[in-house]
Amino acid sequence: MSTVKLTVNGKAVAVDVEDRTLLVHVLRDHLNLTGTHVGCDTSQCGACVVHVDGRAVKSCTMLAGQADGANVTTIEGIAKGDELHPMQAAFRDNHGLQCGYCTPGMIMSAIDIVQRHGGQLDEATVRHELEGNICRCTGYHNIVKAVLDAAGRMKVSQAAE
Repeated sequence: MSTVKLTVNGKAVAVDVEDRTLLVHVLRDHLNLTGTHVGCDTSQCGACVVHVDGRAVKSCTMLAGQADGANVTTIEGIAKGDELHPMQAAFRDNHGLQCGYCTPGMIMSAIDIVQRHGGQLDEATVRHELEGNICRCTGYHNIVKAVLDAAGRMKVSQAAE
């Protein structure tokens, strides 16, 4: 057993876990942050994507001990109170979800994509960048539309800060 200390969604936490425990299981089973989903257990689907120190990571591929001391943001930590993150609002407004299972990981990946590419984002880039996230319900058209819409919203939001 090891004690893993993290900052999760702005709150310091310490969790005693077996050394083989994955970050996704710490989030879901120990911290009750169930928005991070386990979809495949093979890092193929992207349902488990969270941000670790500001970068998108598939939490089913990371041992909790590897995240010791890190700042982790989950889907539960991106809204500001009742105000949705611009990416969440864009997914809602553009119907970028269907069953919703992939949505948290898709949104976390999309935020990372926008942060890395900024204004240099087009449909082809979004489609390429989302290849590690599987949605079994949609044709990705509205997801791509949502990401492009959110890129503009995020730029406006950042300018206002």
